[in-house]
Formats: sequence, structure tokens, C-alpha cells
Amino acid sequence: MLHYRRAKEVIFFCPLRLLSQEKDVMDKYTVLKEVFGYTSFRQGQSELVESSLNGQDVLGIMPTGAGKSVCYQVPALLFRGISIIISPLISLMKDQVAALNQLGIHAAYINSSLTEGQFRKAMENAREGRYKIIYVAPERLMTDSFLAFIKCVDISMVAVDEAHCISQWGQDFRPSYLKIVDFINLLPSRPAIAAYTATATKAVKEDIICILGLREPTVVVTGYDRKNLYFSVKKPKDKMEELLSCLKRNKDRSGIIYCNTRKNVEEVYAALLMKGYSVSKYHAGLTDSERRQSQDDFIYDVKPVMVATNAFGMGIDKSNVRFVIRYNMPKDIESYYQEAGRAGRDGESAECILLYSGQDVKINEFLIEKQAENDELDESEREQLRQRDYERLRSMTFYGFTNECLRNYILQYFGEPGSNYCGNCENCLTESEDMDVTADAYTLIQLVKTSGERYGIQAVVDAVHGSDTAKVRQFRLNNNSFYGALKKRTLVRIRQILNHLLIKGYLRLTANEYPVLKVTSRGNAFILDENRQPFILKFPKEVEKKPTERKAGKKAVTEVRYPELFERLRQRRYELAQKSHVPPYIIFSDKTLKEMSTYLPGNRDEMMKINGVGNNKFEKYGEIFMAVIEEFVREHKIQIPPNQ
Repeated sequence: MLHYRRAKEVIFFCPLRLLSQEKDVMDKYTVLKEVFGYTSFRQGQSELVESSLNGQDVLGIMPTGAGKSVCYQVPALLFRGISIIISPLISLMKDQVAALNQLGIHAAYINSSLTEGQFRKAMENAREGRYKIIYVAPERLMTDSFLAFIKCVDISMVAVDEAHCISQWGQDFRPSYLKIVDFINLLPSRPAIAAYTATATKAVKEDIICILGLREPTVVVTGYDRKNLYFSVKKPKDKMEELLSCLKRNKDRSGIIYCNTRKNVEEVYAALLMKGYSVSKYHAGLTDSERRQSQDDFIYDVKPVMVATNAFGMGIDKSNVRFVIRYNMPKDIESYYQEAGRAGRDGESAECILLYSGQDVKINEFLIEKQAENDELDESEREQLRQRDYERLRSMTFYGFTNECLRNYILQYFGEPGSNYCGNCENCLTESEDMDVTADAYTLIQLVKTSGERYGIQAVVDAVHGSDTAKVRQFRLNNNSFYGALKKRTLVRIRQILNHLLIKGYLRLTANEYPVLKVTSRGNAFILDENRQPFILKFPKEVEKKPTERKAGKKAVTEVRYPELFERLRQRRYELAQKSHVPPYIIFSDKTLKEMSTYLPGNRDEMMKINGVGNNKFEKYGEIFMAVIEEFVREHKIQIPPNQ
């Protein structure tokens, strides 16, 4: 008999063969190792788990791949009653439940993909106590059948995954998430409430706490930095040519290519098919069966490259995605970082590449206007969201132009201080030089101010450069005293300086249909200060380092001692996955196989020391993988030290 917990109360409960029978007491560390196969919690996990076990509300803001699911799954297995996990996407629920079943944990999901018969059976099993964890779509919470179910069972915890969806300031606001509050209020007794998200600005964080009614929650923000991700921005003349170059560099690797529209997806998909790539596509214009088949092909590594709109990915827990390429710039940093976070979830190195063009801005402006037509919001709310989205688009656009550390730009956006050098982004690994552009910055701000703050970026750039364009003549900017003051600078350099004035807050763009430049209080202080601080910018030198010259930050997190063995283990994993109809990474992650390929475990004790190998996984697959290792060791006559 094992101890299960409800808040601070400890009772006895009969386990579903989750742990080795010789254990008398089950705590969070035992569950972590024997169920999930990990020897220690990652940053922030232990505090969140313990707070939930003590009946406290929690809010965890942790980057994609940081292990949010462990934070609610571990207490769910220790609580006496059932834990309800509210999740936004069917694919996310299916993935999580499949992974739990592989670990020997009985779990279920309730969503619109179930037939009426499947739904009744799931409810019957749940009432009989066969499930410790039930995933539910927010739309199903207030149905009569589910409300009847919760009245006859003990709910120990309600966890809200992708909690940013509850906030109008979140990039994926979903009105259906507001039903969660009503659901919690209808429960016979209030359980522990847990909320988790990967991306949350200060406003979103405050909204989550307020709307969900979290009571003195334990708030853990582990930081947004994903050190294994390499960031780069490309501004190619030919995007397809650049994309093919990226794919060639990532041959035989799994990755996602995101596009802004269905049309873009179809064009890129067709082009890659003609080039012989094994590729899937995903967008809202496909039928349910087509989307399901595409997603399965990608997850099961049948077709390792996916071309998709942002409709794809939130529920994908694929651990071996080695690259995420943004063919079109997204409309905000939150979306970009969430999509980028789908790469390298196993902790191994991965690339996140943005292919930027000016046309992307226009497409996003169109999408913002389209989104603002939401009938569920009144006119005031629609205008608020429109203004918010335009502000976010500007921040995303500036990301495409900054010469500073790309990682630091993202971290600062989320309010996290970072370093000016990360060593693992294109800007940091490109040879550059500092340039004093104080006089140029002064001239640009003065032209904006003296022209009445009535004109947009292009008109200002042309005027200060001395260009004789129709707009310059129409607005009479050729009569301004600063007209042509930077004629010795290239238009590209002037635009770079102006972009940095926007990034640094010396200028701002209005959010109306025809945005114009305004001077901020910081900009006014700059031009009035005779002893102004130098305005120093970093510009790339003419010759950049080749990708092969990247520094240590680009190296894989885990070095493989025997690469040939790693490939054999991957092949065996694929065969088992095909037989069991589960994605390969659910059996073992690449990181786990790399550890096996390095340490060559030959018995149960050695295998259990490998990260990702728990009791259930060892019982299912331990002997199979050890046989592959033993054969490799014998073939290559490898001498393993007896004390290894």
C-alpha cells in the first residue's frame, strides 16, 4: 500500500502498479524516478510540485521544453482524487495521454474527437476511479454530462495548461477559457488550482492570477532562456533558395517550416515536393482527416518536415525537432518564441531561423485587421486588441533588424534581463564593429520633430538622405533644414539607425492605419542635452564568419560516444514505434538514446541511471535496447570497465 496525498491530508490508496512493490512510501522524488525515469527535478519543478501537494494554488511560467507537464502530473499521481487538466487542443491531449499510458499511468481525454460510445465509456471508467488524470477541452467543462460526473467524484486538482489563453492580452486569447472560472465555482469543494504557460508578459501574468482567482499562489518564473536554441534572421533576396540551403544543412532531420497563409503553405509544400523532400502540410483549409494524416506522418517520422500555418504545433510534444524555420515573419514575439520553442525540446541543439521580408509586415497588418473582426468582442475591445497587435508587430519587426544579441532582445521583451552576448545567435557570432552614430540619431530625431511629427518612416528616411521623391516634394520636406543632412549615408544605414531609435524608445510609431513617427520624451531629452550620451550601434563587418566557425554555444548538449550505436538504437526505436502505433519519441527521446550510446548500460541498475528510463519503460523496452547495445559491444570488441 502506498501513501497518496490530498492537500496536507495523507491517506492510503492502492496503486495501479506504478511503482516497485517493495516501496512503502511514495513521494515526489520516488514518482519522478520510478515513473518518469528522472533522478532530479529541473529548475522550479520541485517548488511547484510541493506547493500543489500542500493544497496551494500555483502559477508556473516556464519555457517550452522545461517540463511543465511534470509539475502537474507528479502531484496528480500523489493526490487521492482525480486531477482535471484543462488543455486547448485535441492533439495536445492525445499526445500527453499516449505518453502517460506508455509510463503505465491510466489517463483519459474528453473532447469532441470521441464518439458518443467512447465518451460514455470514458465517463464510466472515470467514475470507477480508473483514471488519476483526465484531460478536458474547455468547451466540454460546462456540458451537463461532465457537470454530473464531477458531482460524484473527488477532484483534487484542476490544472490549466496554456494558461495565457485566458487573457485578452495573450497572443492566443480564447473566450472558451473564461468558462474555467465558472467550472471551478461549481465544484463541490475548491481543489488546488494550477496554471502553466510558456510565454506571459506582466499583463498576461496578472490576468491569469486575477481571472482564475488564484489565492496567494506560488508563482515560479524559471526564465525564458533556451540556451540550446540558436537564433538567426535572414533577409534573402530569394526565400526559397535560402530555405533549401537550410534544409540541406539539416538533412535527414525533423523540422517545421511556418508560413503566414494557406497559400504560402501550399506553394512551399509544392516546391519542396518537387525537390524530393519528404514533407507534410497542415492548415485550416484541409479536411480533418488530411490534417490528422499529416500530423501523424510528422510525429511518427514518416515525413520528417512539416510546412504549416500557426494552426499547427501547440499540442505537438515531438522532442526531436532540430529546426524551426519561419518562412514569413509572425505578428508578435510571443508567437515566434512559442513556435521556436518546439525545436530542441530534448535539450539538444536546434536552430530557429526567421526569413524576413518587408512584405511580411503588410501580410501581418492584413491579418491583424481580419482578426479584429471578432464578433465575440464589442467595438471598444476590438480596438484595444487592434492597438495591442500593432504594437506587438512593431516589436517583432524590430527583432528582424536589430544588430544586438537576438536572444537578449527576446528575453528583454519578456522583462528578463539578459546578456549583450549569448554566443549562440547569428548576431553574436558575426564579426561586427561599434560605430558612433550620435550625430545621425540627432539629425533623424530633429527632422521628425521639425516636420511636425506627421510623416512615416519612408518619407523621413528619404528626406534626411536628400532624395527627390514625390512624397518628399508633396510633404515639402525638401524645405526642412535637415533635408539631405545624411546624404553621405546609404539608405540602408539610415534605416538601420532609425530602427534602433524605435527599438531604444527615442521615437515611436503610431498604431493607426497610416503610422507616423513621433518623438518620445526620451528622444526630446536626447536632442536637448548638450552633453548627450553617445549613441553607439553595432554593425556587421563586410565579411561574416561562416556557419562552420560558430563557437561552442552551437555544439550539441550531449556528445555521443558511439554514433553508429545511436543510429542502431534509433532504428530499433522506430520499429517498436511502428509496431505499437506510437510516436518514436514517446518510447525514448533522442537524448535518452544518446546517453545509452555513450554509457553502454548492460544491466538493470545501469539502465535505470539513464535519464528517461523509469520502471515501466525498463519493463517494456529495457531488455530490447540492452540487446542492441550488447550486440554492438561484442561486434566492436569494446572493453567496458567493471566499475562503470
